[in-house]
Amino acid sequence: MAFILDDILLAPVKMTVWVAEKLRDSALQEMTDEAGIYEELLHLQMQFEMDEIDEAEFERREQDVMERLDRARQLKKEMDGP
Repeated sequence: MAFILDDILLAPVKMTVWVAEKLRDSALQEMTDEAGIYEELLHLQMQFEMDEIDEAEFERREQDVMERLDRARQLKKEMDGP
């Protein structure tokens, strides 16, 4: 009986923890998704080649994307352990 009561009382806390874990997992997956970063880099290259953005804008945005790629790789490396 006590276990059932504990489960009922702790259900909101357990649900909150579960949701937080799912959000964390989703954020980590998005942050380490190299395919999405490569796709963004390709889109940026296409914009530049079609003269939708100038060279300065391309280089600035390319630098930002490359930094994100480096962070994603570093985060993956940290998650995999030593």
